[in-house]
Amino acid sequence: MKIAVCVKHVPEGTSRIDPGTKRLDRAGEGALNHFDANAVEEALRLKGDSDTEVVAVSLGPQKALDSLRKALAMGADRAVLVSDDAAAGSDLVATSRLLAAALAKEEPDLVLFGQQASDADGAVLWAAVAERLGRPVVSQAMELSVDGGTVHVKRQTEHGYDTIEAPLPAVVAVSDAINEPRYPSLKGIMGAKKKPQDVLSLADLGVDAGDAGEAGSRTTVLALGDPPARADSQKIEDDGNAAQAIVDFLAEKRLI
Repeated sequence: MKIAVCVKHVPEGTSRIDPGTKRLDRAGEGALNHFDANAVEEALRLKGDSDTEVVAVSLGPQKALDSLRKALAMGADRAVLVSDDAAAGSDLVATSRLLAAALAKEEPDLVLFGQQASDADGAVLWAAVAERLGRPVVSQAMELSVDGGTVHVKRQTEHGYDTIEAPLPAVVAVSDAINEPRYPSLKGIMGAKKKPQDVLSLADLGVDAGDAGEAGSRTTVLALGDPPARADSQKIEDDGNAAQAIVDFLAEKRLI
C-alpha cells in the first residue's frame, strides 16, 4: 500500500499580510503545519512494520523542503515538493489543481491531510483535492484503520461520532485528536538527508502556467484595511488606583 500525506510549510509566529501583494508574507521562518504532523503520524502508525510506503507531498517554495524533511525525520520514506515560480500566489482552486496532479502521478491508495492549516484555517483543501481526484473523502477523523480495500473512520461531529467506511483509494482529513505526533530522533534527522526528495515543476506535472498562481486562481483580494477604531474607549493606567477607577467607570455607565 502507498500512503501520501499532504503537508504545508507555514509561517512561524504571527502571520502578516504583505500590503503590496495582498498575500500572506512568507519571507520569514516557517515550520511544518502542526495539524499535518498528526497526518504524518497517522500514516506512520498505519504503516507499522509493513512494506507500506509513506510519501510526504507539498506545494511551496524551495524552503518548504525543511518541513518535508521533518516528515522524513519522523519516518516518511520519500518527499515530493511541487515548486515553481509560476505557482506563487495560488489560491484554493489552483493549489488543489497542483496537488491533485502530483497525487495522480503518485497513485496512492490513501491520501491523508491535516484538518486545516494554521496560516489560513480554511479546512476545505482536502475536499477540493478529493473532488479533483474523484475519490471519497472523510473529514474530522479521530480514529482510522484500513482493512483490505476499505478505510474505516470514526469521525468527530458536534453531536457525537459517526462511523464511516469508504473504499480505497480515498482521502481522509484527520483531526488533531487522533494521535500525539512523535518527535524526530537524532537518527531520524540524520537519515532524512539520505531519503529521496523530488522537486517537481509545473511542466513535470503537465500543468499549464495559466492554471497556477494568480493566473489560475479564482479569488482576488481587492483591498486591505485596519479594523475600525473603537469609539468612546478609555484607557486606565494602573498607578495603584486602577481598581477604583474601573468601579467608578462602571458606576457612571450604570452597570453596577
